[in-house]
Amino acid sequence: MSKSTRSLYVCCECGYENPKWQGRCPGCGSWNTMEESAAGVFASKAAQAQPLSQISTAAASRSTTGMGELDRVLGGGLVPGMVVLLGGDPGIGKSTLLLQVTGNLSKSASVLYISGEESPSQIKMRAERLNIHDEVFLLTETDMALIESELVRIKPAFAVIDSIQTMTCAELPGSAGSISQVRGATSLLTKIAKQTGTVILIVGHVTKDGAIAGPRTLEHMVDAVLYFEGERHADFRLLRAVKNRFGATNEVGVFEMRDDGMHPVKDPSRLFLSGRNLEGCAVTCVLEGTRTMLIEVQSLLAQTAFGSPRRTAAGVDTGRLALLLAVLENKAQLRLSDKDVYLNVVGGLRIVERAADLAIAMCLASCSKQVPIKQNTAIIGEVGLTGEIRTVSQMEKRIRECIRLGFSNIILPSCDLKSIQGAQLRKAGNIKEAVALLLDGHS
Repeated sequence: MSKSTRSLYVCCECGYENPKWQGRCPGCGSWNTMEESAAGVFASKAAQAQPLSQISTAAASRSTTGMGELDRVLGGGLVPGMVVLLGGDPGIGKSTLLLQVTGNLSKSASVLYISGEESPSQIKMRAERLNIHDEVFLLTETDMALIESELVRIKPAFAVIDSIQTMTCAELPGSAGSISQVRGATSLLTKIAKQTGTVILIVGHVTKDGAIAGPRTLEHMVDAVLYFEGERHADFRLLRAVKNRFGATNEVGVFEMRDDGMHPVKDPSRLFLSGRNLEGCAVTCVLEGTRTMLIEVQSLLAQTAFGSPRRTAAGVDTGRLALLLAVLENKAQLRLSDKDVYLNVVGGLRIVERAADLAIAMCLASCSKQVPIKQNTAIIGEVGLTGEIRTVSQMEKRIRECIRLGFSNIILPSCDLKSIQGAQLRKAGNIKEAVALLLDGHS
């Protein structure tokens, strides 16, 4: 078959394609983001349509990775022909995690580990440190033509590409890591996975903004996109699914980095709780996918030495913090406009849902009033601009998680919730009532 080498221009921000170069992308409006690529390089066989009733799903059973937290994020395991993209900062543990996974999978199936960044001896040393001694095929190559021939020859059930930014296609312009190369390599790997049923796990580097390097179309080409998060020098890592065609998104897995590799953390709620019964510390329950997690929020107030007070938040959106500060000042009469405010979520987590609003507000009120929140207290609820406290989804599930970890005193919105054995539910309709509950017993 003949191969077309027609050129087109692709926006590296949004993936918009155009037959000619333009200074401004018509898709997203970004300037100087159009880069030349080649379209239609890889020829494919003509496919024939089939009735849905004649397609078998018997071969689509999931394979577990041997790591419960990863299986949770994937929706139960790996599906044949699945292409997974794993992104994260350098040194966060992407290669370590996938090498452990290959070690587990190789006990029952053939696995090919392809590296474009390390030598065979380096990978062997890392495998020995992780106690991996099973039969894993290793290939150190960056040429996609040679990689394709090895995948066809070995026919592995699973393959790892580390990393996609080092792979090159001779038919495409540009150097390794360029838009056209990354896109072409991913396209070829996806085609191989769908035709052979091989599960392909791809490592992708991220930019300084935290997005996977390469065109945004890269994320659309694969079946699942996972992000490995955490402080590089901390012991704990979070694995999030932002796309998953075979499971739920926004699931999260928690891992602990040790000398012998990544270890799943089965009960992360206990992990992120420390320093309770202190001023400026509050505990709340958030939902990460289907998982409930208790986390601690800490705050510190200081008299500002400048005209404009500082607002610093780690793990919380600064705009949300400013909103809650305004509500506390206007609706609860707490003077905070002349204070520097520092807010931190313990464990390096990031809170995005509104269920933590009330805990953040009470954390700030505790610091302002110099009154500690009682040790066995958890706080759940969303705060509105008028000062009202609103209920959040799956409230009963959150309360039961609080009770399981010994939090029997729970401050929550006024809602139609039956009494739950083992907990004292203290309801507040607005922020002023919540502050009064906080001060109860400290006057």
